[in-house]
Parts: sequence; structure tokens; C-alpha cells
Amino acid sequence: MKSAVETLTPTRVKLSVEVTLEELKPSLDKAYRTIGQQVTVPGFRRGKVPPRIVDQRVGRAAVLQEAVNEALPEYYGRAAREQELRVLGQPTVDVTEVPVDGSGQLVFTAEVDVRPTIDLPDYASIEVSVDDLALSDEAVTTRLDALRARFGTLAPVDRPVADGDLLSVDIRAEIDGEEIDTAEGVSYQVGSGTMLDGTDEAVTGLSVDEQATFTAPLAGGDRAGQDATVTVTVRSVKERQLPEVDDDFVSMASQHDTVDELMADLREQARQAAVLEQGVQARDKVLEVLRETVEVPVPEGLVEQEVHRHLESEGRLEDDTHRTEVTEETRQALRTQLLLDAVVEKEGVQVSQEELVEYLVQAAPQAGMDPSAFAQAIQEAGQVPAMVSEVARRKALAVVLEGATITDASGNTVDLSEEEGGEEPAADDAEGTTAEAPADDATTDAEAPKA
Repeated sequence: MKSAVETLTPTRVKLSVEVTLEELKPSLDKAYRTIGQQVTVPGFRRGKVPPRIVDQRVGRAAVLQEAVNEALPEYYGRAAREQELRVLGQPTVDVTEVPVDGSGQLVFTAEVDVRPTIDLPDYASIEVSVDDLALSDEAVTTRLDALRARFGTLAPVDRPVADGDLLSVDIRAEIDGEEIDTAEGVSYQVGSGTMLDGTDEAVTGLSVDEQATFTAPLAGGDRAGQDATVTVTVRSVKERQLPEVDDDFVSMASQHDTVDELMADLREQARQAAVLEQGVQARDKVLEVLRETVEVPVPEGLVEQEVHRHLESEGRLEDDTHRTEVTEETRQALRTQLLLDAVVEKEGVQVSQEELVEYLVQAAPQAGMDPSAFAQAIQEAGQVPAMVSEVARRKALAVVLEGATITDASGNTVDLSEEEGGEEPAADDAEGTTAEAPADDATTDAEAPKA
């Protein structure tokens, strides 16, 4: 087999491949066996039909087509590895020559997107500034109130509705006098934002059995988005009564014995949260500097494929304004992915089984799934390599952070080691068992190339 590569753009190449008839013979033999199993010829057992009879019955061209389709993926893959191509996506294949009458060779070309060469800067040259570490009494109070709310009780109140109250309401929606929907005894906490826009303003100040009417667009159903006249009637008003903060409450609600111990713990939790927030800000800014200073050519073919898939899933293929927005977001996400993949490759980042499991455990709640079920779903969908790459990119970004200079607004050096082990911010929309992170997973699933 001979192969050659021609660079078309920084992100696309044309691979030319020549396969001799001798090399193609195993695929031809397999094609004859495959077709021989499918045809019935009097005097021959199925699968025992001689090649010359197969040629007579189905034609030599059909056999060649079967053989070429079977051989193309293998020789394309071998040629890509021989030329050390870092392939992205699936190729566009053009077969220009096939062997005829026992002579000639298989010749084909394949145009494919490839990972561009990216010149990374010295990480030490990256300097960013983040906000000072903010630890306020309000942050501690918020955590304390959340703990008290877990042990609070609901009690009816004889007063008008106020923010935070838990209500039981009847609600009716009409359009031009036609009742569209109605519900009774609906529970709603004022300020939660889980009902139609305008509900909070309508119910605030009402007493039991009073009602208010307002106009709002419907959120669901056949007439979603249409303005409706909504009538809401308050049937009951309750408020959450919080327990007093004393040693008895502390013993019941925590592992501590005294109020002082609990408050010290809450302050430490608030401090750690502030450190994590500062670390997230640092990561975002370092990534922004990389994007602005490093030239990353983007394979436009991949961008177009992803944009089409996205718009098609939304049924908005004709929405040019939305297409422009999605195209820019996709291009930015792919630039980030390619940039971090370059760091992965340069630093030889690897992902252990334990790191992959930890990531899946963290990601499962976001998918609303049990970690075991989430891991199984990822495996069945063939997304494990993508998950490995996602973890590798996060680790790559951590390597850049370690080398960068990060200071707070007061000029103090920020040590991000304290926030290690906390939840890491995703690197945009970048994809994805000691295992080395795959270098060529920035693709969408597709069939193997065929003639």
C-alpha cells in the first residue's frame, strides 16, 4: 500500500491511497464468500458457488463493490496512521480506480478534517487577576438559615401573603373567554418562580379566599406562548417558622454540641466556598487569555455538521438568526476543545480509572440519574472515550493554571491548591482503566467510509 497526503487547509487534508490487487485479494475472496452465501445456483451448495459462477450471476462489478466497501475502512485507517494524521470526524471518500479483469489496483482519495498544529505559550507568561477572597457574615447567615429551614415547621398565618409564604391556590387560565386550564389546591412558595410570570406580584398582599387576575403567556400545552387571562385564588397561607439557634438545636441538626462550634464550621464552609469561587474565576480568566492569545484554526466542516444537528433537533433549520448564534457558540466551543487537547498532548495527560469514576459520580446528579445507572448509560451509548477526554481536558487546564501567575485585586498571589477536589468548572462544551486520553475523539459518530 502506498499513501500520500496533501494539506488543503490548516484543518483539512487530502489522503491519496493505492492498494495493489494482491493486497486487495483477501477482501475479494471474502466478497465472493459473502455473495456466495446469498445466491442460489442449481448444482451448488449455498456458500460453495465458485467465483466464476458468482461473476456470471451477479457480475464482477458487484463483487468489486463488496470488496472495496469491506477494504476501504482498513486501508484508510492504515494510511491515516502511516501519515500520522490526527483525524477529526469522518472522511469524504472518492474511489478513482478499481482493478478490472485481474489487473490494476484500488486507488482512492479521502478528504478529512484533522487536528491543527497549535503553538502553546509558556504557561508562566499568563497573568490574571481575580477578586479578593470575599468572606462575609451574610454568607455564614445564609448557611445557618438554610440549616434552620431544614428543621423548620409550617404554620398557618392570619395575614396577607408575603414573600416566602407557602400557599395553596386555585388557578384558572382563559383566552378570549375560553377556559384553557384549571387546577385547585396547587402548592406554591412565593418567590420560587415555579409558576406563571406575574404570579408573585398577583398574590402578594392577598388574604385567604381573595383572588387576583393578571395576564401572562402560557408555559405549556397546545397554546404555549399565547397570552392568557389568569385568575389565582388564595386558599391558605402558611409561613415557615424557624427554630431558635441554641445548643439543643445544634445537637439535633449537626454533629456539633454548641452554637460556637457550629458557627465556626459554617464560617469554614463559607470560606471554602469563597476559595472555590475564586478558583473558578481564575480558571475562566486563564482560559480566556489562552483563547485570545493562541491561534486555533477551526475545522468549519465540523462546525457546520454540529450546527445542523443542533438546529435539526430543535426544528429550527430555517431560523437564520438562531443559526448565527449557534454557529458562533459551536466555533468557540470547538476552539476551546482543540486548545485543551493540544495541552493534553503536549503534557502527556492521562486519566486513571479512579478519576473517570469520580467524574461520573459528580456528573450523574446533573443528568438526574444514579451514578451506576449514569455510568451504564454512558457505556451503552459509547461515550466513555468522550468522558475520558473531558476529564483529560480538565486536568490539562489545571496544568496551565499551575504554571500561570494568579493574583487577587490586592496584589496577593492566589494559591489554588486549597480548592483541589472541589467541583471543577466545565471547559465550555468540550467533549468526551489507567487510560491515555484519546487524541482524536472530537468527532460525531458516523459510519466507516464506503465507496
